[in-house]
Amino acid sequence: MMDITGFLKGLLLGFSIAAPVGPIGVLCIRRTLASGRLVGFASGLGAATADAFYGLIAAFGLTFLSNFLLQQQLLLRLVGGIFLCYLGIRTFSARPADVEDHASQASLLGSYSSTLFLTLTNPLTILSFAAIYAGFGLIKIDRGYTSAGIIVLGVFLGSAGWWFILSALTSLLRNRLTFTGLRWINRLSGLAIFGFGLAALISLLS
Repeated sequence: MMDITGFLKGLLLGFSIAAPVGPIGVLCIRRTLASGRLVGFASGLGAATADAFYGLIAAFGLTFLSNFLLQQQLLLRLVGGIFLCYLGIRTFSARPADVEDHASQASLLGSYSSTLFLTLTNPLTILSFAAIYAGFGLIKIDRGYTSAGIIVLGVFLGSAGWWFILSALTSLLRNRLTFTGLRWINRLSGLAIFGFGLAALISLLS
């Protein structure tokens, strides 16, 4: 029998983890405005996949894997911070698209993989998931693999649901923006993304 309560809690957890606006949210909004809803949603799915991965570590109690990632957190944050700075500069200087939606397979895969990589380079997310799992009462010694898997599925669908809503709402604004408006969105998004990356790098000094 399906663990409905666990699934619903996982759904709420995934949605709650994804909703706060950060670098991935800025990327999703900007890519939706620049390239269409599919590209924006693909970006969100990359983050949702990473959320599910960290949720899986917490749900199955894979302490050996979480400890390894936490031990490498300085390196991961360094790589992630540099990549964010690169994306920020690239976004700032990007020329707004003046064509209709053209979501090629390459652009969808690139959008998905870049946000997957960025989210995975934040191993502290494991601690967040572990704490929230405990708060939701989702950590049980006698929990079976099927029940834990259902929770992880809920986390993925909850996170994906948020990115679907965000990309869908953002796409409604796309046709109302002028070329100049899109150019300023690129610049502001680029500065914001670069700022997130710079903050990640500065945090390594503390």
